[in-house]
Amino acid sequence: MRNQINIRETWFSHTRSDVLSGLTVAFALIPEAIAFSILAGVSPMVGLYASFCIAVVIAFAGGRPGMISAATGAMALLMGGLVRDNGIEYLFAATLLAGLLQILMGYLKLGRFITFLPHPVMTGFVNALAILIFMAQLTHFDGQGWLMYALVALTLAIIYLFPRLTKVVPSALVAIIAVSILTITLKLDVRTVGDMGAITSALPKFHLPEVAVSWDMLKTIFPVSLSLAFVGLLESLMTATLIDEITDTPSDKNREMKGQGLANIVTGFFGGMAGCAMIGQSMINMKSGGRTRLSTLVSGVGLLFLVIVLGDVVQRIPMAALVGVMFMVSIGTFDWGSLKSLRKVPVADALVMVVTVVAVVATDNLSIGVGIGVLLSALSFAWKMARIRTSIREEAGIKTYIVTGQLFFGTVSHFLQEFDATGDPEKVAVDFSKSHVWDQSAVNAISKLLLKYRQLGKEIRIVGLNEESSTLIERVGVSTPAGH
Repeated sequence: MRNQINIRETWFSHTRSDVLSGLTVAFALIPEAIAFSILAGVSPMVGLYASFCIAVVIAFAGGRPGMISAATGAMALLMGGLVRDNGIEYLFAATLLAGLLQILMGYLKLGRFITFLPHPVMTGFVNALAILIFMAQLTHFDGQGWLMYALVALTLAIIYLFPRLTKVVPSALVAIIAVSILTITLKLDVRTVGDMGAITSALPKFHLPEVAVSWDMLKTIFPVSLSLAFVGLLESLMTATLIDEITDTPSDKNREMKGQGLANIVTGFFGGMAGCAMIGQSMINMKSGGRTRLSTLVSGVGLLFLVIVLGDVVQRIPMAALVGVMFMVSIGTFDWGSLKSLRKVPVADALVMVVTVVAVVATDNLSIGVGIGVLLSALSFAWKMARIRTSIREEAGIKTYIVTGQLFFGTVSHFLQEFDATGDPEKVAVDFSKSHVWDQSAVNAISKLLLKYRQLGKEIRIVGLNEESSTLIERVGVSTPAGH
């Protein structure tokens, strides 16, 4: 009975909106898949097959219902050199290996580390992606006249005004259909999906990568596969976290990692390139009402249907309509509230967010930008933590040093400087009730302090240690004096 309820919730709780939102995403996937194929230096069909296979597999195997996974630009950027130097068959092999690595990471439960991403880094990631999505659309205006701008404006007007009439049908889907009918009926001379690459009406076929398995081959593809696995999981987990916040529902990050790996293995065997979660298409799905696995499945199946059955019609869809949809995604994805909060949040947090945005946009690489943001956050945290001070209380002939702050390798030097062993009275106490002892460096510092006072013939006591600190000191081998 519980399984039946779970299936209903994850598959059929929003059937109508899921089907319609999935179809909307399917339209938006086509130009993206073709563009990313060109970026990777492969045939448009490689990206289309990948988007179909990944979306269908992840609908069943993924850990975040409603999230869209397909061929992505972040992954395509990592493939160009391998394809150029070794051919497409090496790309298929690298995709398979990337999938295996992702499954291994999933079984190692590395998904828990996504919780270590600070909020400023997440905000920077989202804002940078919004900017990249917007910038990626600008190339479609090259060589186009006023008609392109007019159709994009019309698309945006339909997207934002149509919901005032009804929300039964996603406004993005209405905009794509309406603008397409207009351009086809009036025979307007505008750039279409077909201008981006040839679409053939052929189903994907099972295909073993035609590569000779050898040590040299593995050395060639492993660095690429590792990069694909890491970047794919990073983008997928961060997108899943964003959707968790939007829908106020949890996701299984480790299952998502294994699902992404399985999806990449399948696409590698069916002539596709590696992919991962797509924040742009996932946001289209969310804004169009998609919430369950059904929307993800419909997006993949709908994509294949459009390519195989309606390929001729799809090729006539004006790029202006799809550009308008992506502009809508960019505007909706950007966290505008973060601009207002820049003056309110700590300077370090604001700096981390801005640097993350700049790094991602400048390098066009999510892993580099996020890595820089995490490093800055870690340094900022370490700087804040590396502050330790003491206050003094004297009573009954005993001088007590009250230690406040965290005692670890970064604070031990300053900690030792706080004491005046020569000038102190015969009885001294060090109170750690407002501190915590973290590592061996801290224990060694306490040992040095005890030794210094004992050599002067003075009595020193360590008091107020919490249980964890006391256990660490005893395990490392320092015995606290009587009085603890």
